[in-house]
Amino acid sequence: MSVPSGEGDFLYELEVEVEMELTVAEASRPEEAAGLPVTEWLFDPTDVEREEVGLRGLLGALEALEGDSRPDDHRM
Repeated sequence: MSVPSGEGDFLYELEVEVEMELTVAEASRPEEAAGLPVTEWLFDPTDVEREEVGLRGLLGALEALEGDSRPDDHRM
């Protein structure tokens, strides 16, 4: 992601925040928790997987918005 200026600051900061949340979700390794008895779960692995999918979708949308806001050298 390029360094934003002006109106892109909010989107840039939001993208950084989403990337950090995604890192936390990935680090929780829900697939390992799913192998434990339910009584030992600190979180529901399915919830973590849903959150990760949602964060990836949000990140993709932010990247698409960023791409739309960049000047295109090929347009006339």
